[in-house]
Amino acid sequence: MKTILVERDTLPEAWEESVIRCWNEGDRFKTQYDKPGDLESRDVTAMIVVNNPMKEPRIHRAFPGSLEDLEKYRNELVLGVHDYYMDDLNNPNRWEYTYHQRIFSNNQVEKCIEMLKKCPYTRRAKIEIWDIEKDLEINNEHPPCLQYLILRIENGKLNMNIHIRSNDAYKASGMNAWAFIDLQRMIAERLEVEVGKYIHIADSYHIYGSYFKDFEGFLKSVRDRKFENRVWETSFAIPMFIDGCDDLLREEKMPKNIKELVWKRKEELQLLYTS
Repeated sequence: MKTILVERDTLPEAWEESVIRCWNEGDRFKTQYDKPGDLESRDVTAMIVVNNPMKEPRIHRAFPGSLEDLEKYRNELVLGVHDYYMDDLNNPNRWEYTYHQRIFSNNQVEKCIEMLKKCPYTRRAKIEIWDIEKDLEINNEHPPCLQYLILRIENGKLNMNIHIRSNDAYKASGMNAWAFIDLQRMIAERLEVEVGKYIHIADSYHIYGSYFKDFEGFLKSVRDRKFENRVWETSFAIPMFIDGCDDLLREEKMPKNIKELVWKRKEELQLLYTS
């Protein structure tokens, strides 16, 4: 399988180059999700390095979904707003896990923070996602894609590596990286250090044959538009992020303590918007 390395200053630059290189250089693979008539996917192993993940612009306009969706996804991963989707055992569509639930299980984040406070250069600050007993079952059709996160401080900055076994390059990886970087930011604040490099490692970084036509539209936009017209700064997105929080707050079954976290997030965004 072809391996690619992409290293850029900002997230939109790195994401855009990574998906274009996956398209241009990816090997052809069938997938377990193909329908009759689907073309083979394009697939690489990817290491994507974002040297300054908090540097603007931070959002690529071509990521699928809305800015409201991006905020909701961020809150799923960082705050666990949809962990309650796992609660209804009688619902055949209930979620078996969430990334938030796996990341914060067994006090992993707190243990890593304490470990890094004691020894900033430790190689042991690992947040594990994979559950061997559940996720290696042959009949488990949806094991987590995310495998683990590694945290390490270098020159007063928190670096974070995430390792993901399977990653939809076009329709998922941009939103994944955005949310993981915000988790990195929150942990860095707890450690009273700056945000360092974000490194996204994907064993299978792929573009599905089922949406090649959609991807051709993305390629056309890259050809026809200047880079500054293909990205947004975070400040532009804040009103839509607030709307995303409002959407979450309208979920009747969301636990009260989680809604309080969403309210706090909304207030933080409102302060940013008025400052």
